[in-house]
Amino acid sequence: MSVRTSRKEARSRRHIRLRKKVTGNAERPRLSVFKSLRHIYAQIIDDTAGKTILCASTLEPEIKKQTDKAKSGGNVEGAKIVGEIIAERALANGIKKVVFDRGGNIYHGRVAALAEAARKKGLDF
Repeated sequence: MSVRTSRKEARSRRHIRLRKKVTGNAERPRLSVFKSLRHIYAQIIDDTAGKTILCASTLEPEIKKQTDKAKSGGNVEGAKIVGEIIAERALANGIKKVVFDRGGNIYHGRVAALAEAARKKGLDF
């Protein structure tokens, strides 16, 4: 008799497996993505110091104004906006190269849209 794991638990296991290989340092920090049903969050993290350098999400007022047109931050358009904002902030802080951490999610839809928007704005990963 097999016990079925929940989607959340399966994503968590994939993320743990992924984090064994993906780490960020001062020269090349980690761009971590988390998505919920309503919002998407991105952080740039230096794992050696254990510090979040900067972050962006669809909950921020300046991003919320742009996503109100789309009625939600939990869609591809919201993810593109967050990707552009995180890339602009990273370049302003002198960060050009990052390691991408998809957070156990499939590289598809909102996660891919955020990554592509960040690449278009100048982040290298």
